[in-house]
Amino acid sequence: MSRKKVVVLGSNFGGLTAAISVKNELDGDVDVTVISPSDRFLFNPSLIWLPFGKRTPDDITFPVAPTFENHDVDFVHAPATELLLDQQQVLTPQGSYGYDYLIIATGYQNNHDVVPGLGPNGNAYNITTLEEAIKAGEGWKRFLENPGPIVIGATQGAGCFGAAYEFLFNVSHQLRKNGIKKQVPMTYVSPEPELGHFGIGGLKHGETLLEMFLKKEKISAVLDTGMSYVDEGRLVLADDRKLDFNYAMIIPPFVGQDVVRKATEISDDKGYVPVRDTYQTEPYDNVYAVGIAAAVDVPWHTANPVGIPKTGFPTEQQAHVAAKNVAAQIRGEEPDVHKTFGDIGAICVMDAGNNGVIILADKMLPPRKHSVMIPGPQAHAMKIAFEKYFIWKAKHGYVSLP
Repeated sequence: MSRKKVVVLGSNFGGLTAAISVKNELDGDVDVTVISPSDRFLFNPSLIWLPFGKRTPDDITFPVAPTFENHDVDFVHAPATELLLDQQQVLTPQGSYGYDYLIIATGYQNNHDVVPGLGPNGNAYNITTLEEAIKAGEGWKRFLENPGPIVIGATQGAGCFGAAYEFLFNVSHQLRKNGIKKQVPMTYVSPEPELGHFGIGGLKHGETLLEMFLKKEKISAVLDTGMSYVDEGRLVLADDRKLDFNYAMIIPPFVGQDVVRKATEISDDKGYVPVRDTYQTEPYDNVYAVGIAAAVDVPWHTANPVGIPKTGFPTEQQAHVAAKNVAAQIRGEEPDVHKTFGDIGAICVMDAGNNGVIILADKMLPPRKHSVMIPGPQAHAMKIAFEKYFIWKAKHGYVSLP
């Protein structure tokens, strides 16, 4: 019997984990091909440090081709342009790739259209991509020459609140290091109904803890609000309140990649893929989606839309589930590993410059039995250590390690 072919779209957290895990699950007896427009792995959590010169692009990226080669995984450095699902083909500018099983781990793109004035050439910076974080760093250097009010936050529909909080407190730390903390008013703006909602429904004592952090750093908060538009030096909120700034970083909502959005048989209106708890798509048993590419239902309604953070840890967990189930199908078995997004544990370290919070919960989404937030400088040290460990782990393809 001919060897089965598995194609993985994406080469970051989900794609790298899924590709090498499938290979490991079948002791190498499978052909795996990764197709990705990027030839470098990016450790996204460290983008919060890049604008301040605490990290360079080379510190938080590495080329993926050698990693895949070392694990006998073929790598195609090209964007997927179309998914011919009935024909089991992926089209790229370099040709067509057939598959028996497809794992979609294409990640996100920013939806700058939600608020006019955002975007790469807009009036506020963003740190959710390497390119935009570099521009935020260039803007930070200019800001230090002409300090003034700072606005940091997230738009309605955004879900990456952890990065917004981390950047907020890192900015405050940098202002103090530069001796200008007292002369720079700071404001945090968010659609969250309360501080510490994080897009996961909040955690026990989270609101109180974040209130203490903001009070200590003398940061004002404007919550439960949408944004109307961003002018040069001014953010206008949905209720027409205006916040002037000399520097602003605003995180927009994420949407799925265009190639997935075009595959209307499996994608929703945001370009995400609804999946079962096995991470198989509903129409196709041999097509999976993990990480940000997988749709997650928001289990609450708020006055201003609040998204859900699909971070690296749940993405890894989903990739392992998908890999085990693909391997089971190739062995002629039923895919029997089940894990919904909401049931994945929450493990996060929120950095604050020289401080931070360790966040642990038994489930990503409520209802939960246990959750805890542990503040202190050990969180900052833990985040640095985890960065070094994870980049080492990913670079060597040690995906079976925790």
